[in-house]
Amino acid sequence: MSDQLIKANLNLYAVLKNLEDLVGCDPDTALRVKNWRVSIAFNVLRGPKAYVEFRGGVCTVGKGRSRSPSVVLFFTSPGHLNRMMDGKANPVPLKGFTRLGFLRNDFTKITEKLEYYLKPTDELLKEPRYLELNTRLTLNTAAFAVEEIGRHDPIGKLATGRAGNGAVNIKILPNGPAVHVIFLGGAVHAGRGEAENPMALLQMKDWQVANDFLNNRTDPFTAIASGDVIIKGQIPLLESLSSILDRIPHYLS
Repeated sequence: MSDQLIKANLNLYAVLKNLEDLVGCDPDTALRVKNWRVSIAFNVLRGPKAYVEFRGGVCTVGKGRSRSPSVVLFFTSPGHLNRMMDGKANPVPLKGFTRLGFLRNDFTKITEKLEYYLKPTDELLKEPRYLELNTRLTLNTAAFAVEEIGRHDPIGKLATGRAGNGAVNIKILPNGPAVHVIFLGGAVHAGRGEAENPMALLQMKDWQVANDFLNNRTDPFTAIASGDVIIKGQIPLLESLSSILDRIPHYLS
């Protein structure tokens, strides 16, 4: 699988997935979308397909085709989608021409808000509310990126195959949020929340530690030695997880 195709998977299934938490955690975004009733399909030629649905003040981002999309956006290649995500290209609308104003204005405003929270500055990170939401979204991106890289990237597939079977819970202490990654039979799956009966744990003692750790602003060995980051459980699972996490900057920066 090409780098562009893997990056397209990450953009749809790991980055865009954060719209769910943006709506759930950012009051301004929640207010903006509370009356929306729309489904937007993203179809990439010879690439991934996903949909973003707004209904009842809730956002859902799913894999595959939407059953009844209000808008269909077509991309001629994975690279076309990636350029759009970088703000360097526009999609081809195949359905929903009457909603083009909505796409250019309302939907664009929340994708810009997502970018705002995903691309921090040192000054922005001094604000506790911003720090928490940036950390939450970064944690989500990491987990869902592990699933895609572990399935499609050559190094990721090797790491997945070596992991064995079991779940790893990744949590910000003391009360979350948390995500989990499950390795099973040479495959990998990610989700929000904690998995039952995990075989390994990766815990970060607070929001600041988590933000520094997830954004590569701290040396992981120092963080573990100091107790800021706690790892427990099956070493092969943790080593495989670490190898896959190290691949994320290759595709997303």
